[in-house]
Amino acid sequence: MRWPRWATLGTFLLVLAMLAGSIWLLMTHETGQHTARNFAVLGAISTAIAVLGLVISRRVPDNVVGPLLTLVGAIAMYLAARDVYYNVVLADPGALPLDSRVVAVLDESGWWLPIVVAMVLLHFPDGRLPSKRWRVVAVAMVALGIAQQAFGAVATTPFLAPLQDLPRPFGPPSPLVEALGLVCFCLMIALLVASGISLFVRFRRSTGAPRAQLKWLSLAGLAAVVYPFVCLTEIVVTGDTGLVSTVFGIATLIALPASVAVAMLRHDLYDVDRVLADTVTYGIVMVVLLGTYAVTALTLGLFLGKGSATAAAAATAACALVLSPLRARLQRVVDRRLYPPRRAALLAIEDLQWRIHSEQAQPEELEKALQIALRDPSLRVGLLVPGSSGFIDATGAPVGTTGAVPVMLGGVQIGVLASSGASGPAVLKAVAIGAASLVEVTRLRAELAGALREVEASRSRLVQAGDEERRRLERDLHDGAQQRLVSLGMAMRLAQRHLDDGTVDVNGLLDQGVAELATAIAELRQIAHGLRPTSLDDGLHAALSAITQTLPIPVQLHICPGRLPDDLATTAYFVAAEAVTNAAKYSQATSIAVRVAQSDDDVRVRVEDDGCGGATPRPGSGLSGLVDRVAAVGGSLSMHSPAGRGTTIEAVLPCGS
Repeated sequence: MRWPRWATLGTFLLVLAMLAGSIWLLMTHETGQHTARNFAVLGAISTAIAVLGLVISRRVPDNVVGPLLTLVGAIAMYLAARDVYYNVVLADPGALPLDSRVVAVLDESGWWLPIVVAMVLLHFPDGRLPSKRWRVVAVAMVALGIAQQAFGAVATTPFLAPLQDLPRPFGPPSPLVEALGLVCFCLMIALLVASGISLFVRFRRSTGAPRAQLKWLSLAGLAAVVYPFVCLTEIVVTGDTGLVSTVFGIATLIALPASVAVAMLRHDLYDVDRVLADTVTYGIVMVVLLGTYAVTALTLGLFLGKGSATAAAAATAACALVLSPLRARLQRVVDRRLYPPRRAALLAIEDLQWRIHSEQAQPEELEKALQIALRDPSLRVGLLVPGSSGFIDATGAPVGTTGAVPVMLGGVQIGVLASSGASGPAVLKAVAIGAASLVEVTRLRAELAGALREVEASRSRLVQAGDEERRRLERDLHDGAQQRLVSLGMAMRLAQRHLDDGTVDVNGLLDQGVAELATAIAELRQIAHGLRPTSLDDGLHAALSAITQTLPIPVQLHICPGRLPDDLATTAYFVAAEAVTNAAKYSQATSIAVRVAQSDDDVRVRVEDDGCGGATPRPGSGLSGLVDRVAAVGGSLSMHSPAGRGTTIEAVLPCGS
């Protein structure tokens, strides 16, 4: 069924016209504050309902629910405007025309409000009837609405307030007409109930989004169920309905269009099962508390007198005693029936915690336990571990953050729960709260395991580096200084043997020996420089200057003036030397800056270049060795090298190391 757009827009304009006309009447005639206050509330609600209907009709143009909701707002506005008109007529006789015959015909027009609401229920949420057989119900309600209005015109009961004193223009109906009127009334009630039953029929057949939309509508039904209990309690306590019943009644009136609007436009805005479970829980709690208050106040009032402050205080105390244990226990019962995912997940977390304490399980089994409980194999538990580029699971595999819900502990994010399956954000948020402690334990264990693995890997790399360095020293000594010293020894032995016979140029041999000795000394110095540069004896600035002076790229040195401890100075030297050398060789940089700053807690070595960037440390590279060298003094090394934006290497060396 498709409703013409012009009809919906025309209905909305009619609402605005009735609103403007009623406001004009209230401003130009004295009707009393009660009339103005009632119209302010009902007029605002009616306009809001019409606006929601217009929005739905624009967003879902092929659905009749939006136009019907606009019509609900129009009828509610008509009833409010009619009340204003009648009060103006009574307050200022003769100012406006009033025909008793028109009043009689319109006396029962209030029936059209529940009829159109029933039409909304029949066509919700897809704009179609549950089946062709329900068309009879829709047509019959319209026909009975016309009949009810006709029977109301000839009724003998007084008109509704404020025209209860206006005489009826038509004669009393015959017994047959009265009998037909009663039959029509009973049939109308039955059809209105049937329209509500249609929702249950549709709910049992629906799945997915339509079922979620129907659950949103059930929230309005819960408010309607609780409303009589609120009125009854207020009557028992105060003797009459008053502010509490009025406010709750207005909330109930707003609940229907609000639920329809959320269901039609954003049914996935919140987890409807969570909202429904909470609504049922707090609705029952409110009914029990109201009953407790009423019974306690009524019982004590018999002994202490009506209106006793002591009775009211005792009733309030009784409600406070009942509230805390009742809500917690009731929440568990309701969750078990209406919100099984949350309940199943929390039970799985409790079971895992018990098995961990009894040494039957490990915290890393949390992800598997939640997958089974929520029946969602895609659920992932991501951990925020220092040193990792993103979220990882307990095995170190990366976890995506699309649609993820943060896990917070003490106001700090420690991980995420992510799912691409059936677990919605609301379910994950509820589970994240209950699983926070296990996520933190798992995260700390993963961090510790990673640190131990890194220590083991670093130890292995240091051993390999030490072996490689010893082999290099052995090779350099064997091929260089050792060969020269052996040659020098042989030359000295030859000179010794032929010193007296004059057959050998002793002076030449001695000159050659001196040259070999000088070369051997230079080679030994070069080898020693690789272990610890002797230029560090003159300070870090002097040692780095000796390196940078030989480079074809200008290097800016900003070195703290104080003298660093020898181990920190040596580490800082090798970090800066390796970074500067790599920048000069591979980065295509035009300038390099080296900064060494010392504070009370640490020494920071920062090397920046304006090269091509994109550097990545490779196993066995100089940068990889620097990580181990820095870690050996308790520091950390970081590198930031976005492509095309240069490279920054920073080492933080603790002063207490």
